[in-house]
Amino acid sequence: MSETSASDYWSANKRLIAFCLTVWFVVSYLFGIVLVEPLNAISLGGYKLGFWFAQQGSIYTFVVLIFFYASRMNALDRKHDVHED
Repeated sequence: MSETSASDYWSANKRLIAFCLTVWFVVSYLFGIVLVEPLNAISLGGYKLGFWFAQQGSIYTFVVLIFFYASRMNALDRKHDVHED
């Protein structure tokens, strides 16, 4: 792998990590703590939306982000020819 290719690979990896952490922050901290009162005005399955994000939504989002990150990293690894298979 050339030096520019390695630099491009790690830049793309850091952007992906930053995106995933931003989504997780918004869902867990903003929706679950800061914006809980306005979100509680909305109901989801009989539960207040703010409560749902604080109790379940952030966990579900984290699990989805794990699979999203894994699939995007596999594609990035193949693009830069550093895949393991």
